[in-house]
Amino acid sequence: MDAWIMATDADGATPLLAVDRSNFGAIADLFGAQTRRWCAANGFAGEAGRFVLIPGADGAPSAVLAGCDARDAIFGLATLPVRLPEGRYALDPRGLALDAGDVALGWALGGYQFTRYKKATRAPAQLVVDPTVAQRVEMLARAAYQVRDLINTPTEDMGPVELADAIRTLAKEHGANYREWVGDDLLAANFPTIHAVGRASHRAPRLAELTHGAADAPHLVIVGKGVCFDTGGLDLKPADGMRWMKKDMGGAAHAIGLASLVLAAKLPLRLTLLVPAVENAIAGNAYRPGEVITTRAGLSVEVDNTDAEGRLVLCDALAYAVESKPDLLVDLATLTGAARVALGPELPALFSNSDELAQRVLSAGRAEQDPLWQLPLWQPYTSMLDSRLADLVNAGASRHAGAITAALFLQRFVPKATPWLHVDAYAWNDADKPGRPQGGEAQGLRAMFAALEQRYPRV
Repeated sequence: MDAWIMATDADGATPLLAVDRSNFGAIADLFGAQTRRWCAANGFAGEAGRFVLIPGADGAPSAVLAGCDARDAIFGLATLPVRLPEGRYALDPRGLALDAGDVALGWALGGYQFTRYKKATRAPAQLVVDPTVAQRVEMLARAAYQVRDLINTPTEDMGPVELADAIRTLAKEHGANYREWVGDDLLAANFPTIHAVGRASHRAPRLAELTHGAADAPHLVIVGKGVCFDTGGLDLKPADGMRWMKKDMGGAAHAIGLASLVLAAKLPLRLTLLVPAVENAIAGNAYRPGEVITTRAGLSVEVDNTDAEGRLVLCDALAYAVESKPDLLVDLATLTGAARVALGPELPALFSNSDELAQRVLSAGRAEQDPLWQLPLWQPYTSMLDSRLADLVNAGASRHAGAITAALFLQRFVPKATPWLHVDAYAWNDADKPGRPQGGEAQGLRAMFAALEQRYPRV
């Protein structure tokens, strides 16, 4: 992490004072009339999102006054790492009283740059951080960086093999076990829907599994949708709908990020991470509309639309997950455009068969400034998934309630007795926002991790 430094390196850091319109005058007075005139000449009076460098006797900045809305705790100063001159800065207590952890996390998120194919134009400005704050901030920021990096990487370099390799690397880092089923091994092991969706690609489909922890500990299973590219299959997407489909493995990226947090924090549980990694491509052996597939759970599914592939790869993984009777089952997916229509790009949709469990996640999201919004598993809509040929269809004829019917499809593979959370996230920023640059984004990650910390506290 190069966007911030430890407090032991604080010598020579430029003081950074957070201000707003209400306290600007008093803080400017601390620096004298010349500073008041300098701010006036720069048209600065504490407006949020703006800053002014106060020159010292040698012409170098002696302090920074940064406009901030304290209600934007994490993101109030998050644009500064790539706007301030390179160097070291230290939050000055004479400014607004901001939480040091929030500021540090926003700074780290704002300093992110994806540099795999293009060199950074500059290094981020660095924020002095106390070591007691830095440890948690670094853990959260690293997970968010990993999610962003995985999503931002084009499919040519982030196909099923590379996505599985990210899980293999995570397992090696933490001494976890890793195994995978590849290509026709999926059929032999009874994962027919994962195989069906991915079989037309020149890159074989696979199911990657990481396991870690004591056998007698509470068992958490995290499942992530790993569709590395989604053409829509034979129900081909139009060009504008296909342009950003490298991000259709965003659920898998979130699952990997969440698993990395669980492992780094050493939560007292047994962890299983499952990622079905496929490319929904077109070839002579592509699965077709109208086919009926018998899933791992024994339920038959009529394929109404090959572009509703995410729920197909997930249903076999969920069926496998519940065989171990987990204490908690979480799945994360970039599943439906309907969730974006309902909630927009910034609010992931949360579904659960336990309102108490959902409320814990929602409460954690509010506390972490990482919100989700609960949508209902409205059982009357299950009729939209009725099939004349099979137990259910993967997508019904109605365009109504698409996020809900997708969640209801997945619910058919989760027993009522298994506590279950399903997150349908966009995993993307369409434009730059403070601390959230355009491109892949971790959404609901901090909320989910905080909820897990509450459920499985360290002793």
